[in-house]
Amino acid sequence: LEQHPPPPTMRRHVASLLLLHGVAGLSLRHAAAPRTAPRAAAPSMCGILAVVNSKLSPEALRLQTLTLQRLVRHRGPDGSGIHVVETPTGARCSSVAHERLAIVDPLSGNQPLFSHDRSRSLTVNGEIYNHKQLRAELKDPTAFRTESDCEVIVHGYDEFGVDIASKLDGDFAFVILDDQTGDVYAARDPVGVNSLYMGTGLDGSTWFSSEAKPLVTGGCIDVRIFPPGHYYLARGGEEEGRLVPYYAPSWHSASAATQPLNLEKLRTTFTAAVEKRLMADVPYGVLLSGGLDSSLVASVIARLKRKRFLEHGKVDDLQPVKSFSIGLDGSPDLANAQKVAEFIGTEHYGFTFTVQEGIDAISDVIYHLETYDVTTIRAGTPMFLLARKIKAMGIKMVMSGEGADETLAGYLYFHKAPNGTELHEECVRKVAALNQFDCLRANKATMAHGLEVRVPFLDRGMLDATMTLDPDFKLTRKGEKTQFLEKWALREAFNVPTEPFLPYEVLFRQKEQFSDGVGYSWIDGLKEHAGKVISDEDMATAPIRFPYNTPGTKEAAYFRTIFHSHFPNNNYGNGIEATVPGGPSVACSTAKAIEWDEAWSDPTKQDQSGRFVDTHDAAVA
Repeated sequence: LEQHPPPPTMRRHVASLLLLHGVAGLSLRHAAAPRTAPRAAAPSMCGILAVVNSKLSPEALRLQTLTLQRLVRHRGPDGSGIHVVETPTGARCSSVAHERLAIVDPLSGNQPLFSHDRSRSLTVNGEIYNHKQLRAELKDPTAFRTESDCEVIVHGYDEFGVDIASKLDGDFAFVILDDQTGDVYAARDPVGVNSLYMGTGLDGSTWFSSEAKPLVTGGCIDVRIFPPGHYYLARGGEEEGRLVPYYAPSWHSASAATQPLNLEKLRTTFTAAVEKRLMADVPYGVLLSGGLDSSLVASVIARLKRKRFLEHGKVDDLQPVKSFSIGLDGSPDLANAQKVAEFIGTEHYGFTFTVQEGIDAISDVIYHLETYDVTTIRAGTPMFLLARKIKAMGIKMVMSGEGADETLAGYLYFHKAPNGTELHEECVRKVAALNQFDCLRANKATMAHGLEVRVPFLDRGMLDATMTLDPDFKLTRKGEKTQFLEKWALREAFNVPTEPFLPYEVLFRQKEQFSDGVGYSWIDGLKEHAGKVISDEDMATAPIRFPYNTPGTKEAAYFRTIFHSHFPNNNYGNGIEATVPGGPSVACSTAKAIEWDEAWSDPTKQDQSGRFVDTHDAAVA
């Protein structure tokens, strides 16, 4: 990978100082009057593994868990923890393990975390943004043991019981064991920003893991995705627990999407979502592709840093935020990202990769992403390469723009939506599937290198603001004065000519999918390579070798072959292939949306690239 070094930053420092002086109407001496900023809590991004009700002895289970948790150590390379307990009857035992990414306070805060009486243990991957409010609601005044924002989960479970998951504002996946009763409680965040799998061991034990690798290697007889917005509860003595949905927003029904367009609310809600994700005192940056969504994230961060300096006088906030992009040489994303960076004043790093470098990384990408979905691998490869470079620079957290296309109908195929109701129903389907596509890619491509990603567009407040919006405001109306481009509402909310957030040509840039924006030659090169290594005979036998989600193209067959080399469907038929959805798609559509254009029923017109929609400026359809 080649790096395009940033230009000298002195002009940006001076510009930031002048802007602060001008906006505040204060001298720098007054602006910097120290009001100490609140210390951030320590987020708990990591890898987790739990084995419940195993027939192994405590010693054997500890060794098994320690061995398998190495498979998620890339998610948390800074420390490990394990807790093993026998069930009250003594017939079985359970373990919870944790691999820690130390973002703050590396010498303390290891997991598992414990209840005040140490009878319940918690292993968690996540960050809880309302942890201070939840602490204030607790009746027990006992001091917490750590600064972790996640410790409130185990104490909250003591007081709120199974309702604790619904009270959390954040991205999380966790398991709680009760040593005294044998109860098990696990939960995953509403959208599935953080990954979580579950499975069944040969001895009937129940397994939970941030990634599927320990379940496959451990010989689980089934491997499945832990559904987002659900909690799992098994009372002591129960061989099988139950999954219960705790997140059921009204906007799951199109009848609830009736809110009028309020541009100011959209802007302030998104700004608040970004601000709460600046919670950690950690070297952080932003993924800046040069598209609308990531550019808005970067712009809002830059403004919030200036605002925070004025409020707390923290000199570090005068330093420009670091932004990162990647693409083939001459790609549209690299050019637009540089334009945005210069406009908002970030310290920008652009990296280039070659098609061959991307192809060389495919096997590693599939191993870490645990998918054979074509568009996820196409987009995940450059993100995987970029994350490695970012982590090498000492950055531990980045923000990214995932989620806006699903909630605001940003993909180009949405141009074909026949009416607002069908558009909204497609948005609901897309949000529900995020955990198997964009959230999976963002989480695993970055955590492969111990880098945390945060996604403000999927904040619960943003979900409510965007998904309760009357879907007629999301329809594209070409040639009209309003809604003439996809995601017009978001663009217009940040179209503030007196204080511009972005260059106009970027604010109103046509949607470009990440796998396209890094350079059209990337997808073309992948297809060409797959055509060389997958023969016609391989395609003829594909239905026999891959009866589930049979690949229809050589590119898909290439990915599927590599996937099963890493994750074999063992003698018990563990179902690992069923964790990846299938079906026809055009420009990332669901299979249902194929009905919107008769031409899309032709399999040769079905490709996840945005260029297969005739409204794309470089359409191949």
